[in-house]
This record gives sequence, structure tokens and C-alpha cells, in this order.
Amino acid sequence: MSQRLQAVKGTRDLLPPDTALWAAVEGAARRVFERYGFHEIRTPIFEETELFARGVGEATDIVGKEMYSFEDKGGRSLTLRPESTAAVCRAYVEHGMQSLPQPVKLFYIGPQFRYERPQKGRYRQFHQIGAELLGGRGAESDVETLLVLVAFLGELGFGDLQVLLNTVGDAESRAAYRDRLVAFLRPHAAELGEDSRRRLDSNPLRILDTKDPDEQAILAGAPRLEDCLTAASRDHFARVRAHLDAFAVPYRIEPRLVRGLDYYTNTVFEIVSQGLGAQNAICGGGAYEGLVEELGGPPTYGVGFAIGEDRLIEVLPQSFRERLQGRGPVVVAAMGKLPAPADGVAPLFALIEELRRAGIPAIEGSGKGGKLFEAAERQRSPYVVFLGEQEQRDGTVTLRELASRAQRTLPRGEAIAELRRLYSPAS
Repeated sequence: MSQRLQAVKGTRDLLPPDTALWAAVEGAARRVFERYGFHEIRTPIFEETELFARGVGEATDIVGKEMYSFEDKGGRSLTLRPESTAAVCRAYVEHGMQSLPQPVKLFYIGPQFRYERPQKGRYRQFHQIGAELLGGRGAESDVETLLVLVAFLGELGFGDLQVLLNTVGDAESRAAYRDRLVAFLRPHAAELGEDSRRRLDSNPLRILDTKDPDEQAILAGAPRLEDCLTAASRDHFARVRAHLDAFAVPYRIEPRLVRGLDYYTNTVFEIVSQGLGAQNAICGGGAYEGLVEELGGPPTYGVGFAIGEDRLIEVLPQSFRERLQGRGPVVVAAMGKLPAPADGVAPLFALIEELRRAGIPAIEGSGKGGKLFEAAERQRSPYVVFLGEQEQRDGTVTLRELASRAQRTLPRGEAIAELRRLYSPAS
């Protein structure tokens, strides 16, 4: 026997009816983002490996441990994209978008790839919805990006959102804090885990994100990043908070929040939903300067976010799911054996296509009697449309309303007009 093939470990098939839910979430993203002036960008699935090494940072876990890299037939090192910010910035530079009216607002929806241990809600091929605002005006751009993110999550029915907010300062602030943090942690190196010891030299700010209770106890006495902020960074953060207050966006200062990527400067954030328990983070992002320059462009202020769509689908509020539970298609079924017409087209097939061309979703029913109605109810069908030999002769159909079980025989054109009204956008 041939070997049965399955999806590769860490990947999965998305099947109906789940795909309808994914499409609805992505449709909501497009509506909200476009309302704020963001336009969709689609970058290649793979890029030169150097893009992520330079853009994301060689000291990050993504570049150091998690990338799917390979050599193509031309001997070039390519990588399946592990994130999209670097790719969006590469496209911004390559296509001269810095010469367009600024800021340029872009959003993306699509798969990313990281070699991680598969677990619930975490996959090696995962999906992100994200946005980048490039060429912006500092604090105002940070706030606008947060506003579009909060609006999108609100559209999905999240009603208990809170922004966790911090600043990692500008390059000068980060350099000063890095020195003080390393000087504090070096005597504790033997007490740190393997990952934190490695980060002590390569990316010490990431240690602040540790979930290890022993390391958290050590960090309780660590120097505070806010003590190293320049006057410009303090002013930037104050303006972000003032704008969030003005727009009544709830937030909480989270001094240990630093995010995991090298390119962040100044504002960083996560958004949590209070009803999700311990694993309450939905998404995160922040501002960055220097990334576009690193990729060959001019000095450019950027800010963006990424949402793990797989996780987002898992925690969607029930209210959004219920909004999708609308009318299903009408079910069309034959009563008895229908005589074959002269043109050879099966009468039931012809009726189904006539309904579809009139804008009415229609499928052929399966089963008989009670099983037919049970299957139609599972499809959320409002009606079963019957066609029998008598109806075929008379040019009529019989409508069976599933909610009331009431049944009527109507001229075919009249029945189609009634069903069309039922499925009109205003109904």
C-alpha cells in the first residue's frame, strides 16, 4: 500500500467552516485598516537571509534559532519570512516609497515561518495580521497605530482591552541602560538560565522579558530603564500618554516590557484582554528608527504591530462568532424521480443554477425525510425547495420553511423573487 501522507509537523490545514471565520476576521481587518488610510501590501514568502539578519538582528532568537533558511540552486541563502516588518521596509526602500506623500501606511495578512516546538496555538507555519506606518511623526504616529489596532479588536467584539505601554528610549537611552543592566547582571550570571546567559552579551534587554521566577526575583533589584532616558525620549513618551488619555484608550505602564526584536526604539506595547486569563496577550508592536536606514533607505520613523491570527481566532469573542451564524443556503431536493428533459440537463441542477444566478445561495439536499431536514438545519438553511414531477409540469416549486414547517407551492418566478428578497443585503 502507498504511504499515507500528512501535513508536515507544525503545519495544519484550515478547513470549512473554520475558513469562513478566518475570512470574516480578515475582512474586518481590511475594513478598519482602510478606514485609517492603510493599504495592503503583499511581500514574497521568502527573502534573502541577509534581510532578516540585518533587519531583525542576529542576536534575536528568531535569527539565531528559528529561521527556515535554505540554499537555492543559484547558491543564494534564502529564508522563509519569520516576520514581515523587515520585508515591508525592504519594499518601501526598493520601490522608492519614501518619495510618496508621508507617512506611508501599509498592512499585511499572510503566513510566516519559524522553527519552534509545536504546541497549542503555536505552529511552524503561522499567520499574522499586521501594519506598518512609515515616515511618520513620532508620538502621533505611535498613537495612530494603537488607535487602528484598538478599533480592529473592538470590531471583533473585544470589550475589555488594555494597552500595556513602555518606552525603551532612543539609541542613546538604550546604550546607557544596556551598560547599567549588564553591570548589574554580570555578578548574577551563574544564577541565570542558559538563554539569559547568552543574552547577557548579545541582547541583555530581552532578559527583562523572562518568565523564570528566580530570574524575575533577581531583576527586582535591577536598574530602571526610565532612569536612563534622554529628555527627548521622556518628552516622546509623555506625548504618547497624553494622546491616549485624550482618546480615552485605557493603558498601563509596564516597565519590564521590552519586546523581542532589536529594531524597537521608544514606544513599545502589547494589548491584553482581561477575560483571557493568564495568557491574555493578543498582540504587540512598537516604534523603530534605523531599520529603513539599515536596509539602504533614508532616516525614517516607523511604527507597527503584528497579531498572531491563529491565536486571535482561538480567543475570538462569542459575539463575533454569533454574527457569522446567519442564513445558510437554501437546500434544493427532488420529490420522486424527475423525468429527463429534452435538452439533457437534469431539472434539479437547472433549478439550483437558476437560483444561484438570481443571487440566492443554493445547494443540493442529501437524504430523505427527517434526515434531509436535519442536514438543512445544520446548514442554517431557511428553506428547502422541492421540485417534483407535478411542479416540473406546472412551472412551480414547493417551499418548506424550516422554522415553522409551513409549506407552500408557488410559481417558480414568484418563489425566486421571494427568496431573492430574503437574501438581499437589507434583509
